[in-house]
Amino acid sequence: MFDLTSALTPKEGRDIEAITNDILEAKRRGGEAILTIGRCLTEAKQSLPHGEWLPWLNERVEFSESTAQRFMKLAREWSNPSALTDLGAAKALTLLALPAEEREVFMTEHHNVGGEEKTVIDMTSRELEKAIRERKEAQEAAARAEAEAKTAEEARAKMEEDMKLLNARLSGAQEDREQAAQAAARLEAELEELKARPVEVAVETVVDQEAIEKARAEAVAEMRDKLNKAREAKEAAEARRKNAEEALEQIRLQLEEQARAEKKAALGEDKDLAQFELLFDQTKETVNRMHGILLKVQSRDEDAAGRLSKALTALAEAVRRCAG
Repeated sequence: MFDLTSALTPKEGRDIEAITNDILEAKRRGGEAILTIGRCLTEAKQSLPHGEWLPWLNERVEFSESTAQRFMKLAREWSNPSALTDLGAAKALTLLALPAEEREVFMTEHHNVGGEEKTVIDMTSRELEKAIRERKEAQEAAARAEAEAKTAEEARAKMEEDMKLLNARLSGAQEDREQAAQAAARLEAELEELKARPVEVAVETVVDQEAIEKARAEAVAEMRDKLNKAREAKEAAEARRKNAEEALEQIRLQLEEQARAEKKAALGEDKDLAQFELLFDQTKETVNRMHGILLKVQSRDEDAAGRLSKALTALAEAVRRCAG
């Protein structure tokens, strides 16, 4: 059986291979010992009668309950004694905060710790805790961003679909309005014509003037009723057209606002892009002001305006070279 105490006692005449083998065996035993303790504690807890677990821990193996729970958790979650030995119990426990499928990948990666690239083995326990916390925060932020992007995309798709429907409704409302306007105009013309030729309304059997006037009045009333209905239809079509236009304008503004919000969010994630956007807007404003000054100078001093124009041309060329 391997004796760790004797292995650690210096022996004269031993070659480096023997020393190396003792070190490797001690390392292996270290990880195995942690896992063995955890498995045995789990077995003991299941075997002991109710109420005897904590006294047994304190009196027989001198473990607190929290320490025992840590050993048991390590035994459940870790199966590689070598990795456990390299990490130590503290960091191995910290790594349990990661899902099992992410843990090994995380251990093989290099992580930026205070500007320095480190592996999990090289980190302190505190640095490892911070790295895991930052990883979780980044994953949560990515998940939120993905959910927000999906929601925004769904909202945009709905607004675009609504816009299509409203465009169709607007087209129909415009056509209805045109037809109603034409009908109203036609009826107005017919009414005027009817007023101008009242006698033609009389039926052949009507012989007295009173009957003629009555027939005329009835025809005019009927025509006015048709005209009023045509005007109402025109007004209703106009109202539908106006409502459709207002709804379209509202959706257009919503789409623009969403686009601005998405652009702002994208820029917010990249400080360089945000700074470029700010400088670009400032430059546009400055160039527009310079152009306005040039136009004013042109009206009173052609030579000075020519110099200003050359300066603007040189500036444009410099910008072109930067962009190229």
